[in-house]
This record gives sequence, structure tokens and C-alpha cells, in this order.
Amino acid sequence: MRVLHVLAPGPYGGLERVVTELTTGLAGRGVDVHVAAVIDGTGGEADGHPFLRGLRVETHVIHAPGRAYRQERAEVDAVRRRLRPDVVHTHGYRADVLHGRPSRADAPTATTVHGFTGGGFRNRMYESLQRLAFRGFDAVVAVSPPLAEQLRARVDPRRVRTIPNAWTPGGPLLPRAEARRLLGLAAGAWVAGWVGRLSPEKGADVLLDALPHLPGVTAAFLGDGAEAVPLRARAAWRGMTSRVRWAGAVPDAAALYAAFDVFVLSSRTEGTPMALLEAAAAGVPVIAARVGGVPHVLGEGEALLVPPENPVALADAVDAVRRDPSAAARRAAAARVRLRDAFGAGPWLDAYESLYADLVATRTVALPQDASASLA
Repeated sequence: MRVLHVLAPGPYGGLERVVTELTTGLAGRGVDVHVAAVIDGTGGEADGHPFLRGLRVETHVIHAPGRAYRQERAEVDAVRRRLRPDVVHTHGYRADVLHGRPSRADAPTATTVHGFTGGGFRNRMYESLQRLAFRGFDAVVAVSPPLAEQLRARVDPRRVRTIPNAWTPGGPLLPRAEARRLLGLAAGAWVAGWVGRLSPEKGADVLLDALPHLPGVTAAFLGDGAEAVPLRARAAWRGMTSRVRWAGAVPDAAALYAAFDVFVLSSRTEGTPMALLEAAAAGVPVIAARVGGVPHVLGEGEALLVPPENPVALADAVDAVRRDPSAAARRAAAARVRLRDAFGAGPWLDAYESLYADLVATRTVALPQDASASLA
């Protein structure tokens, strides 16, 4: 089977990590996997792109200067005609809207919906277009049960499948002292770690607003994004500059989790967050906002779950971890067991292979005989 994944990757984040692990895992099972990666710019931007460096499958880079969507669409279509994949699998609103178009003479299409971020008018408009595009897909995959419920309200429920993200072990954790040195953290600091894209839906501001209630705690933010400058200004306004470390985008952030005394996920919305799985794998105590798919990943016995957008509740949870490190360590150990038992890569890859096989079988039966033969 030949599968073509299409996406416009940003700086290495959850979506990019999922696509990297999915394509690598499928290729290891003998699937002929290709990736069409749409990179903004005219050529040089692709050379150092961290997503492309991490791929282990054949990649077709599409350079898309500015808003040259017609050119981008033509180039991706040319890749599709050349490869003649059995399934086209898109990720992200740009790929969904521009490249998820099915036709009776083409391969069946699937998309994995990694979540909705809301935000400003432009982003909400893009996500509205994406939701409309879902109606044309043969399969729409949700990464959490709550997200699946949202999608069934807009898409034929028979086309919606729930396949939560999985955890694939990466490289080893760096020793605590080395991780702290690389992040510029004092050896004796008590550190609340935060990992993600600096954008409104990820709620970095909630942790910043909790810091005044947490004397002696340092917050380390690993990530970059559009909110980087406003967040730094917010930290300065609150007088927290000396207690915040901005590490920027870190390609292999999972190796640095030993630097944290607690991991904080303060998001306003989530699907199945990869950073949460990384923290559980590292054995770090977790505090997470009770949003989206988070409670389906870790329950009360494995993490402290708090209401979203509530800095005081978040500060109370951090204090609870500081006051009772033994209980925090027990929850972290239980989270590791949960990760191993419920989020293994094997069943995850099985689910996607089964989805692809169903799509190919359904499309072959539905096509007239002459059209079906043209895909052989």
C-alpha cells in the first residue's frame, strides 16, 4: 500500500511529532509512505527545517512563496499524479482545505484532526473553512473522544473515527544536572516546566499569572510562537522576569524533562497533547487543565487536574506537589503505567492500517469497473 501524507509543517510541535512517528512506524511495517511537505518561501527555508530533518521516509518538498495557493495546489496535485497513492492523508487546516479534495478518479482521502485553537478572526475563519472541507473526506480521524463528538455534529458520523495519539519512545532523558545546564536553570531551583507553542490556546499566560502565588518557584517555558513578545511583557509587568526562563523552540524537548520538578499543561483547549505523553514517559509529576482529551489521557490518580484559566487553582496544585513530593511521585509512576498500557504505538499503527485498508476496499467497491481498474 502507498500512502501520501500532506501537511504544511510549522516549527516542530505536536502535529509534526505525530506525523513523524506515524510515517516512521508505518514504513517499518512495509507501507510505502511518502510525505508532501509544503514549506513557505522559495527554497532556502527548507534546508534547516527541523520537521524535515526528523523524517525517515521519502519526502517531496513543495515551496510555496507567499499566498501562491494555486501554484501550491498544482504542485501537490503533480506529486499525487506521479505517485498514484492508495490513500491521501492530510494534517492541519491548510492541507485539509487545499489538498483534501477527493474525486472518483483519485485515491480516498483521510484527515487527522489534531484539535481546534480558536483565537483571532483569521484563525477562526481558517478553521471554519477546514470544518467545511471535512465533509468531502472519506474518513475524519479525531485524536480524542470529545473531539470526535464535535466532529460528528458536522460530518457524517460513519466517517468519523477516534484514534488517540500514541507514545513512541525517543532518545534517552538527559541527566537532571545536564538538562538544567542546557536550559540555564540553577541547580537548586524548584522548577515548573511548560512545553508547547506560545499561542493563546496553550495558556502560557495562566502559568505566568500563577507565579505571584508561588514564591520560590521558577517557570521554564520551552517553545516559541506569536505570543512570545506579549508573554515576556506580561512577565515583566508582573515583576516575574527573574523567575522565568524562556528557552525558545527546542527540537528535542522530551530529552529535557528531567530538569522539571513538575510539568504544567495550562491549555485552554487540547486533543491528545504529545507534551503530556512526554511528561508521563519522563516520570515527571503532572498538573494539567481539565480540557479536551486530557482527562482521557491521565486521570486523578495519575495527575492533578485543575479547571482551565484558573491561576489560583493552578498555584494550589503546584503547592500540593511541593508539599507532598511522595504523593506526586506515586502519581507520576501511575502515569507511566497508564502510558505503557493505553498509548502504545502498536495498537495505534494497527488502527491506521485498518483505516487505510477499509478506505481502499470501500473506494474499490464504489467505483465503476473502468475507474477501479485505472487505479490498479
